[in-house]
Amino acid sequence: MASPKTFRDPRRSHLETKSVIIAKFRNLLEEVLIRELSWILLLLIVGVILMGCGEEQENVVKEEKENTRPAQEIIWEKDGAKMVLIPAGSFEMGDHLDEIKRSQPVHKVELDAFYIDIYEVTVGQYKQFLLETEHQQPSWDWIKKYSPMDDHPMINVTWYDAVAYTEWAGKRLPTEAQWEYAARGGLVGKRYPWGNEKADGSQCNFADKNAPDDFFGIDQIADDGYRYTAPVGSYPANGYGLYDIAGNVWEWCSDWYDENYYSNLPVKNPQGPDFSPINLRVLRGGSWGNNAPYLRVADRIYYAPNAGHAYRGFRCVSGAD
Repeated sequence: MASPKTFRDPRRSHLETKSVIIAKFRNLLEEVLIRELSWILLLLIVGVILMGCGEEQENVVKEEKENTRPAQEIIWEKDGAKMVLIPAGSFEMGDHLDEIKRSQPVHKVELDAFYIDIYEVTVGQYKQFLLETEHQQPSWDWIKKYSPMDDHPMINVTWYDAVAYTEWAGKRLPTEAQWEYAARGGLVGKRYPWGNEKADGSQCNFADKNAPDDFFGIDQIADDGYRYTAPVGSYPANGYGLYDIAGNVWEWCSDWYDENYYSNLPVKNPQGPDFSPINLRVLRGGSWGNNAPYLRVADRIYYAPNAGHAYRGFRCVSGAD
């Protein structure tokens, strides 16, 4: 007896074929998505790594830039002087408070950054200079009386003595503009390095009640604690960290003196006039033998460059590069 034939519904076969196609398509789609997601994930990972490297590189560059900036404070190898960096900037130079004619007109000055001695050059530093050179010896009798110890400011030096020291040390005298800019310590339009308050003996060494009786204009109320010079750094520093920028000793500047120079000087890094009609050099800052008006940051006096005195000393500057 013959077996009966199996009947296959053509509609069912069509559905099965369609299901197979859909399943294969789904599998293919899943493979594609997985592949694409893998690439996206890989790209994200690479991006994160590169960003991290970029930040690291940026930090390295930033660190290198920071390391190439001038130090804020240094010790000068030759004479062991501490120096501070005075930032580049501009200021109004001259007097507009007390009508000091030799300090007018007020004018704008722009300066590059420079280093300046934190303290006035001391007797001890000057002795070292003399030991290493054949420079002429000063009058030690005056020095022993008015500035007796190695940590006191060097006095009785001429402008030529001061220049000889700077050349030995590899530095130079400040210009008037550099000196006043540094002396102001970042203050604007003030009378003294500490502000407008009258000197009372706590800010600096000047002609107070301890000064010799025959001195002119002595302040009999103020008490700075010293009859003559004080050891450098005995009083508070100004805004830039400079000590004794007012009082103690007058400080030689590199400039010739010309009473008309303030009307004609260049704005950028003025170096002083080419000569002085009266052959004089500038000093700044006042001294232990002067009364308060001479302590003003804008005041300027002048003397023959070959004239030393118990009131006169100096400090040095150097470029920032």
